[in-house]
Amino acid sequence: MTENVYFGTYTRRVSEGVYRADFDTETGQLSQLELVAKEPSPTYLAFAENGQLYTVGAEDDKGGVAAFDADFTPLNHVVEEGAPLCYVAVDEARGLVYGANYHKGQVLVYKRQEDGSLMLADVAHHEGNGPHENQASPHVHYADLTPDNYLVTCDLGTDEVVTYDVSDQGKLTRLATYKANPGAGARHLVFHPTQKIAYLMCELNSTIEVLIYDGVGRFEHLQTISTLPADHTAFNGTAAIRISNDGNFLYGSNRGHDSIVVYKILGDATLEWVQYAPTNGKNPRDFNLTPDNKHLIAVHQDSDNATIFSRNEQTGELTEISHDFVVPEAVCVTFKNN
Repeated sequence: MTENVYFGTYTRRVSEGVYRADFDTETGQLSQLELVAKEPSPTYLAFAENGQLYTVGAEDDKGGVAAFDADFTPLNHVVEEGAPLCYVAVDEARGLVYGANYHKGQVLVYKRQEDGSLMLADVAHHEGNGPHENQASPHVHYADLTPDNYLVTCDLGTDEVVTYDVSDQGKLTRLATYKANPGAGARHLVFHPTQKIAYLMCELNSTIEVLIYDGVGRFEHLQTISTLPADHTAFNGTAAIRISNDGNFLYGSNRGHDSIVVYKILGDATLEWVQYAPTNGKNPRDFNLTPDNKHLIAVHQDSDNATIFSRNEQTGELTEISHDFVVPEAVCVTFKNN
């Protein structure tokens, strides 16, 4: 069987936008890379259920979000002065799209119009800073839904997980704030599929914080675990975090150590280290499990290659299949049905 896999990229060197490739679910091979949407540095991608695509976007030297129809025809841009977003997510039930703006410290909400184009509905501005040199101001890096349909955001600059109530028209009301360890750099978050647990990827101190999700936007700390071996003293910054469909294994990417760290999720939802899998590329900013969870694909921002692993569903361990498929400046990998 063949799945389509999509790549978001920077366009600083040779990339031209959003790419698609074929993935053979039996052999674990990628092939037939093609450009499907020209866009300046579409670094994060989110598909709606009808196939429409929302990406980080830019137009006329302004930054924001871009909307494309299911055939990748451009619909519109919503942009303003300054840097574009760094994360995009779709809220099907409310007909909304969420964005995180790292450089401006903003959470943005867009209303989907009848044709799928976007209109800005609300903006929330974060305030504060942290002790790390990269935390002089707020840096919102993630904005997506909790299992009970509140909006949850990760702010790398303030070490905060901030949650919001969202109206059907996209208006935000701040609900609660969880404070990560000072200098942690809260980046991305995933929820356990069956337990009231979330896993918070912290970029600046290379840890994952295991959080009890009490519902209605409220979190409390359960565990902190490193993403690195004890003898790694060189630079590292974590990036993506993913959980297996069965809720038994958690995966995170290390940039610097250039690896995927694998954990077993124990009965109490805490984490136990399983493996460091080298990605054989430079700067694995994103990776994803295939829809059947039998493979993992990691992409590299600086070495322009995708690495494919087979995944043992019993142990969670990864075994490399190849690392020579070229994807230029890739920083996001996703599937339409993810």
